[in-house]
Amino acid sequence: MAASELYTKFARVWIPDPEEVWKSAELLKDYKPGDKVLLLHLEEGKDLEYRLDPKTKELPHLRNPDILVGENDLTALSYLHEPAVLHNLRVRFIDSKLIYTYCGIVLVAINPYEQLPIYGEDIINAYSGQNMGDMDPHIFAVAEEAYKQMARDERNQSIIVSGESGAGKTVSAKYAMRYFATVSGSASEANVEEKVLASNPIMESIGNAKTTRNDNSSRFGKYIEIGFDKRYRIIGANMRTYLLEKSRVVFQAEEERNYHIFYQLCASAKLPEFKMLRLGNADDFNYTQQGGSPVIEGVDDAKEMAHTRQACTLLGISESHQMGIFRILAGILHLGNVGFTSRDADSCTIPPKHEPLCIFCDLMGVDYEEMCHWLCHRKLATATETYIKPISKLQATNARDALAKHIYAKLFNWIVDNVNQALHSAVKQHSFIGVLDIYGFETFEINSFEQFCINYANEKLQQQFNMHVFKLEQEEYMKEQIPWTLIDFYDNQPCINLIESKLGILDLLDEECKMPKGTDDTWAQKLYNTHLNKCTLFEKPRLSNKAFIIQHFADKVEYQCEGFLEKNKDTVFEEQIKVLKSSKFKMLPELFQDDEKAISPTSATSSGRTPLIRTPAKPTKGRPGQMAKEHKKTVGHQFRNSLHLLMETLNATTPHYVRCIKPNDFKFPFTFDEKRAVQQLRACGVLETIRISAAGFPSRWTYQEFFSRYRVLMKQKDVLSDRKQTCKNVLEKLILDKDKYQFGKTKIFFRAGQVAYLEKLRADKLRAACIRIQKIIRGWLLRKKYLRMRKAAITVQRYVRGYQARCYAKFLRRTKAATIVQKYWRMFVVCRRYKIRRAATIVLQSYLRGFLARNRYRKILREHKAVIIQKRVRGWLARTHYKRSMHAIIYLQCCFRRMMAKRELKKLKIEARSVERYKKLHIGMENKIMQLQRKVDEQNKDYKCLVEKLTNLEGIYNSETEKLRSDLERLQLSEEEAKVATGRVLSLQEEIAKLRKDLEQTRSEKKCIEERADQYKQETEQLVSNLKEENTLLKQEKEALNHRIVEQAKEMTETMEKKLVEETKQLELDLNDERLRYQNLLNEFSRLEERYDDLKEEMTLMVHVPKPGHKRTDSTHSSNESEYTFSSEIAEMEDIPSRTEEPSEKKVPLDMSLFLKLQKRVTELEQEKQVMQDELDRKEEQVLRSKAKEEERPQIRGAELEYESLKRQELESENKKLKNELNELRKALSEKSAPEVTAPGAPAYRVLMEQLTSVSEELDVRKEEVLILRSQLVSQKEAIQPKNTMTDSTILLEDVQKMKDKGEIAQAYIGLKETNRLLESQLQSQKRSHENEAEALRGEIQSLKEENNRQQQLLAQNLQLPPEARIEASLQHEITRLTNENLYFEELYADEPKKYQSYRISLYKRMIDLMEQLEKQDKTVRKLKKQLKVFAKKIGELEVGQMENISPGQIIDEPIRPVNIPRKEKDFQGMLEYKKEDEQKLVKNLILELKPRGVAVNLIPGLPAYILFMCVRHADYLNDDQKVRSLLTSTINSIKKVLKKRGDDFETVSFWLSNTCRFLHCLKQYSGEEGFMKHNTSRQNEHCLTNFDLAEYRQVLSDLAIQIYQQLVRVLENILQPMIVSGMLEHETIQGVSGVKPTGLRKRTSSIADEGTYTLDSILRQLNSFHSVMCQHGMDPELIKQVVKQMFYIVGAITLNNLLLRKDMCSWSKGMQIRYNVSQLEEWLRDKNLMNSGAKETLEPLIQAAQLLQVKKKTDDDAEAICSMCNALTTAQIVKVLNLYTPVNEFEERVSVSFIRTIQMRLRDRKDSPQLLMDAKHIFPVTFPFNPSSLALETIQIPASLGLGFISRV
Repeated sequence: MAASELYTKFARVWIPDPEEVWKSAELLKDYKPGDKVLLLHLEEGKDLEYRLDPKTKELPHLRNPDILVGENDLTALSYLHEPAVLHNLRVRFIDSKLIYTYCGIVLVAINPYEQLPIYGEDIINAYSGQNMGDMDPHIFAVAEEAYKQMARDERNQSIIVSGESGAGKTVSAKYAMRYFATVSGSASEANVEEKVLASNPIMESIGNAKTTRNDNSSRFGKYIEIGFDKRYRIIGANMRTYLLEKSRVVFQAEEERNYHIFYQLCASAKLPEFKMLRLGNADDFNYTQQGGSPVIEGVDDAKEMAHTRQACTLLGISESHQMGIFRILAGILHLGNVGFTSRDADSCTIPPKHEPLCIFCDLMGVDYEEMCHWLCHRKLATATETYIKPISKLQATNARDALAKHIYAKLFNWIVDNVNQALHSAVKQHSFIGVLDIYGFETFEINSFEQFCINYANEKLQQQFNMHVFKLEQEEYMKEQIPWTLIDFYDNQPCINLIESKLGILDLLDEECKMPKGTDDTWAQKLYNTHLNKCTLFEKPRLSNKAFIIQHFADKVEYQCEGFLEKNKDTVFEEQIKVLKSSKFKMLPELFQDDEKAISPTSATSSGRTPLIRTPAKPTKGRPGQMAKEHKKTVGHQFRNSLHLLMETLNATTPHYVRCIKPNDFKFPFTFDEKRAVQQLRACGVLETIRISAAGFPSRWTYQEFFSRYRVLMKQKDVLSDRKQTCKNVLEKLILDKDKYQFGKTKIFFRAGQVAYLEKLRADKLRAACIRIQKIIRGWLLRKKYLRMRKAAITVQRYVRGYQARCYAKFLRRTKAATIVQKYWRMFVVCRRYKIRRAATIVLQSYLRGFLARNRYRKILREHKAVIIQKRVRGWLARTHYKRSMHAIIYLQCCFRRMMAKRELKKLKIEARSVERYKKLHIGMENKIMQLQRKVDEQNKDYKCLVEKLTNLEGIYNSETEKLRSDLERLQLSEEEAKVATGRVLSLQEEIAKLRKDLEQTRSEKKCIEERADQYKQETEQLVSNLKEENTLLKQEKEALNHRIVEQAKEMTETMEKKLVEETKQLELDLNDERLRYQNLLNEFSRLEERYDDLKEEMTLMVHVPKPGHKRTDSTHSSNESEYTFSSEIAEMEDIPSRTEEPSEKKVPLDMSLFLKLQKRVTELEQEKQVMQDELDRKEEQVLRSKAKEEERPQIRGAELEYESLKRQELESENKKLKNELNELRKALSEKSAPEVTAPGAPAYRVLMEQLTSVSEELDVRKEEVLILRSQLVSQKEAIQPKNTMTDSTILLEDVQKMKDKGEIAQAYIGLKETNRLLESQLQSQKRSHENEAEALRGEIQSLKEENNRQQQLLAQNLQLPPEARIEASLQHEITRLTNENLYFEELYADEPKKYQSYRISLYKRMIDLMEQLEKQDKTVRKLKKQLKVFAKKIGELEVGQMENISPGQIIDEPIRPVNIPRKEKDFQGMLEYKKEDEQKLVKNLILELKPRGVAVNLIPGLPAYILFMCVRHADYLNDDQKVRSLLTSTINSIKKVLKKRGDDFETVSFWLSNTCRFLHCLKQYSGEEGFMKHNTSRQNEHCLTNFDLAEYRQVLSDLAIQIYQQLVRVLENILQPMIVSGMLEHETIQGVSGVKPTGLRKRTSSIADEGTYTLDSILRQLNSFHSVMCQHGMDPELIKQVVKQMFYIVGAITLNNLLLRKDMCSWSKGMQIRYNVSQLEEWLRDKNLMNSGAKETLEPLIQAAQLLQVKKKTDDDAEAICSMCNALTTAQIVKVLNLYTPVNEFEERVSVSFIRTIQMRLRDRKDSPQLLMDAKHIFPVTFPFNPSSLALETIQIPASLGLGFISRV
């Protein structure tokens, strides 16, 4: 298919972009040949017209399918080009957080600028032994591949790590070396691997520095050769260094630092040993303060200094040499502070007694005056004489800096030589792996000599890389028999020739350096004249005559010629070197002994990097002429020679390439700068590798993989039995152009883009099939849905209509009924209302009328009374008014008359004085007198009339008077009554007024009272309501408090239970940890014991030359070897002489590994003791505080404090003992360093043995502590049993701690005492009841014994009776027994008739049964008698017939036939007797030469254990302690020998584990201890040991069983491990679920089951085999469960670890496969009845990981579900699975980065281990529960097949 045909609508392409380098776009319409413009749609939503280049008409690069994005190998991509590579790396780095990617044979490593948990020992173990393509890309995979190829091909290997500064080269090289040190170990047990790793901190401190690009940049190149022996274990290493940047010593750019060692010295200046160096802060020195950045964030220079010193010590650099190194370095710092003062333009001087120079001279041990002189002067030599010339200040400064650089370079050389000497091995090196950590291609704005050398080295490396890639491609084609076509690739040989050939750049440079007046300008002109316009790779800049341009393989680089000559010469003043050589400081002249640098009389300053070549350990002595010749070598010449040597080394090895990429220049974690990445990819050759691969056939498939992947594109008729022919037929139909693919022997080769085309066809086919399936399914679903809806609608309508009709009818009935009810109800309501109203009206009227009448009557009565009162009052008022008026009028009249009289008198007086007046008055008086006379007359007449009238009236008056007198009296009486009434009225009025006042007052008071009453009522109501509310609240609060108290009690109970459970679990965990530690120590001890045996054998072989023939060893020797493991005094006494009597010739080198491991163990114990002591101190402080607060409670914590103090004292004494032992060991080792130190009789050897013994004793002490803790736990459990949980001692303890009131504490203490009394009383009562029960049981046992004896006597008597009488006697005896029993029970149940009656009924039933048995026996007897008579008759007839044929003589001579007398059965005691000399034969036949398979099949399980125990019983019976000890020791040693010899055979290990456990159980069962005798029979109790307590040997056997169990686990792990990954992950148990994705150059193991691959059935068959073998051997069921649990843990851990390290396995379909496989394992557990073994729980992490692969991963709810579901996985594992999740088909979706961040946010509070992988080597601590045997020892028969005829049963 033409490539242009792939440019269809919706095809995605890459177009160039100035910002992102490459941008993705999508075609909006199909491309047709001839189109000049492509219509594209960018991802950001814009449309673009992309114009094609009219000349080349190249189409944009096609984008790979999404399922190929993120592949482990870039060569697996269908389209191999720059944007695809860049995008794949970015997706893996940013989205998946994966920093490693394969690119064919190259590992691309991107610096994450963040610590990642992917370099632990668990990761190393996971990659160890794996194929490179089977795991995700990693530096460990490259290291493993190199290690395997070295072992497989027996060819040296090299790992070439390159990249620019800050890309992570040093770290990658360091991890590669760590991998070799971990997986290979060391051959000499001298920790060579630790020394190799220890060289890293030393070289980093003296060769690394902070730059603007990297905080730990290597400023030199190095090549480390790690040597291996024939067994491929590390024996040593050697280091070569290249091009040290010396100029950094005297100059640093801004934000950069000098070498780390200077700052480490300054940070440690306050140490006592550094006082003599007189150092200070780094800012005080010129050479460390120029960059202005003396501190690196997150780095403690003082700690780094301690690490550096520790590494120097480990590498054998003594303290004196270390102080010498630090003196020289401090001298360099002080030298940089030396200042110069100008005298004139051409001379300078140093101030007298200049302090920095004085310190420098003191440290270097040189003369001050001499050094001061030659720092300011120089010597010029001519042909005839020499001159001493002063130099200027600038020249002096440059000379000082040159001297400092030279000293540092020499010191660097010296340290490298010493490191090499420390890593050198005397053992012959068989092979090596070299790790090259070298600088990558560099180009800066100003490029000088250093960049020229670096780029020259990269040109050579790139050429070697290209040739290797080309060679691999050619080999692959030839192997597959593909027609070879020449691939055009970039050959950089012309560039290399330009640099190193004759008249090349280096030659011209060296030639110019030899010229007396040579300068940089003249050299540049020579370059122009020689190469310009003659070499296409050499150019001249347009605007410069002092620079040149070279076209390198990566880019064009412009070099500035200035400084080339000086840096190439690299000279220093000879006189200054002579001064240093004359130093009194011995170490300083050593640095200049092998000086190979040119020391010119016309010396100049030097700056730049100096190449360092490999220096031999021993300097060679040559002639002066040769040295002078060597001095003339320039830097370039030396570098070229070193580079040629390096290339020869690399060409002689198999290279492996690691290209380190720096993702950004700002050191931001996981930030990807596309521009910088592309520059480095082009420079490091990755894109060249891609181009070479793409030029040929980059995509390669095996025929089986192709068939499995593209089976969907084939028709049924196309599928043949021959897969190869099938693939050929299909490909010819799918791809018409045959040049696009080639058929190899095992693979199909495709050109670039063809796999993408096939994937497109496959995706289209699957999409069409999916659409068709969806169409059918959706139609069927919709039809089903429609029919269901129609049926449902009809049903609903029917029911709804029926319901509506029923509702309508019901409505009508209700309406009619309601109308009737309403009618009667309304009538009733109206009538009732009328009657009520009428009655109410009448009542109202009557009350109203009565009220009105009463009011009217009251009104009339009131008016009548008021009239009377008014009348009386008005009369009294009228009279009173009249009297007052009369009195007033009379008074007025009197006054007026008086006044008038006074006036008249006055007038009269005046007139009397006057005549006229008198006259007038007289005239008037006459008239008046006349008038008065007439009046008098008239009055007289009137008087007479009046007298008459008066007389008349007197009569009337008298009568009237009498009448009036009577009226007056009556009126007086009335008046008195009126007065009285008036008084009463007045009093009444007063009283009324008073009453009114009172009424008003009362009203006001009433009003006030009413107001107060209302207020009081309101207040009362408010108060009542408040009280009610308060009461309600109080009730609620009371209820809440009660509920809370109940809940608190419940919660406290639950809390205490949980706490108790947690404490129990914690104690169990501690017990398991202690048991695990103990078992690990046992494992280590057994390994050391094996090592000791091996060393002893090697010693024997080395010392004694073996003679012909067979030589037997003393049997007691082996027993004495291992008896030191027992704590028996006799064994020790026997062991010590045997060790001291060893000849002095049997001495081997010191076992440094053992010493270091013991030292490490002592350190761990000290740390553990310190931690425990801190914890104890903290607890004691808490106790003291609680004592101060709670004086009432000293007794509660007394026992615990006493126990803790005792434990602390014990730990302190133990620590002192360990320290003393360590000091003795060090002392013993320091006294003698000869090989005699470790001989068996030597002090160091004895100290080591005593250390081992002390370790075993310490383990015993630990075990006792665990037992004490366990007993305390049991006592706590028993103390919690009483029903009242609130009196729990633990709760009381917690409550007492919380109480602060002394009263509460006292109450709690009283409650505790009462609880204790109650518990004591309960305990006493239980004790009494138990004693009573025990007494009753003893009595019953005694009675049963008597009854048993009586029965035995009767049985003996019956046996003596004739057979006819036996039955009667037995029946008689039974009747007698029942009668006695009846009498006994009658007496016993005299007070309980019901029990006696039930007993009688049972007795009758037994009698009836006996009668029936008697009848049956009678019938049987009669039948047998009849048969006997018949047989007797027949025998008689036969005898008569024979007698007739025999003569009388014959009858007389024939002897009497002997009668067969049966032997009485002997009563065996379950013991086996053997002779002492037969012990070795017993052990040999029963242990050493026993075949487990025959024993397991034909004999009872555990037979050897029973036989051995029966032999021990007999020795115990004889009270022969020597025999017991010898037999047990020989047994243990023989088992160890068998397991050492056949330790990899599962059947053998399982057999002896079962027998060892059975032997251990027998020792316990028959030990005589009550705890082990509960399940024994009386006969078994009689077989208990009587003379010896073998508890110590039980412990030894338990330890042996633990070692065998661990060996069994290792054996089954070795058997299962090759099956697990293939069977659980790679094999498709459910065929067709997962498809094979395209893979790259590094093929993975195929998931299709071939004949040699393992499947799940293989694992199940192996599990069945394990289980059947263990069952046949009679292994304890509990032990089988533990073994199965361990097996399932191994399966789950290895599967999960591989899943976490394999991106191709993290898919939905693989999750389904894993879950199915796990279900099969669970089914196996159910079949074997092992579900309660805990094995299923060990698979929980794997199950959750499989579920995680299958669940939805989009929304927040999905994240919440994942967090709650995956509780057995750590956060790191969950995130890793999500990052690795990869779609297999286009229909799946990737996990978004935001979703992963959501998961991380939700899990950030989870406290779990940061470890990524599970520890597959973890072994659960094993326990051996006591399992007594029901087998009687006396019944055991010894088969003849065992060859034990020399032992006899007793």
